[in-house]
Amino acid sequence: MKHCLACGMGLSPETVHPVNDRYCSYCADENGVLKPREELQEGIARWLQSMTPDDKDADYMKRADYYLRAMPAFAEDGE
Repeated sequence: MKHCLACGMGLSPETVHPVNDRYCSYCADENGVLKPREELQEGIARWLQSMTPDDKDADYMKRADYYLRAMPAFAEDGE
């Protein structure tokens, strides 16, 4: 199975972007262009928080930053 180069989601017929098969439909805009990193980071932070909602000390934006750095679409991004 192929995975989204921006978030790692498995790309199935339901999740793959219809214009750009390198990304899922969450990570690319209507033209198949990768959405801004900040927008994706916020979405991943919400996803991470949904898995551990009781962890009040977690810095989900920082965790999402580390997560994105591991993805091929953002591996070159640094501080």
